[in-house]
Amino acid sequence: MTALYDKIGLNYANLRQPDARIAQRIETALGDARTVLNVGAGAGSYEPSGREITAVEPSAEMIQQRPPSDAVVIQASAENLPCPDNSFDASMAILTIHHWSDQERGVREMRRVTRDKIVFLTFDPAFRGFWLTDYFPALITLDEGQMPRMEDYGKWLGAAQVSAVPIPHDCTDGFLAGYWRRPAAYLEERARAAMSSFWAIGDVSEGLRQLEADLKSGAWEQRYGHLMSLDELDCGYRLVEAG
Repeated sequence: MTALYDKIGLNYANLRQPDARIAQRIETALGDARTVLNVGAGAGSYEPSGREITAVEPSAEMIQQRPPSDAVVIQASAENLPCPDNSFDASMAILTIHHWSDQERGVREMRRVTRDKIVFLTFDPAFRGFWLTDYFPALITLDEGQMPRMEDYGKWLGAAQVSAVPIPHDCTDGFLAGYWRRPAAYLEERARAAMSSFWAIGDVSEGLRQLEADLKSGAWEQRYGHLMSLDELDCGYRLVEAG
């Protein structure tokens, strides 16, 4: 996965700008924590300001794209956090757990080094209803294979609170559902290049061909045009809080 993100990371920081509304949900979940560990930190998206941040990230390319900050950055993996027990007030893992080689171990490592709150932004693999999977059904199979079930977090951490994170129609973060109300964006190779799911499912030419044809003919609008009046949409993303 490090090698994959060394490829994806080439334009990652430009395409994956944190969305302020999602960032606020994460910041609120972290409570009054002063020291925060960001696991699978990528280029540093969603790291809250005004706190002492330690970022753990396995990809050198992603680390190089981090903006200047006071964060301590460590090249390491979630499964082997190089930190003593109870080192941080809180820890966070944002759209990353599906890339870990041993998810349970990574979560238990976070619990080991965290005194209080643990916060995940993730995706519920049981969710259905995002129109993009009508064109790329392999995304469903992918998520079922790589995403922890919501009940797994409770099993690994004890009690865990799960809440929906609706995606704004003008989301600034170019993750998979970030363009749900801008369907033509998925036709752009540059936009897809920052979405690990498209890298993982391989050949997407048929889905792209059908999406482009439906946008031109008006078939997409006929099926999904009602979405264009919505300001936000539940696309299956979930905030998981434990602590």
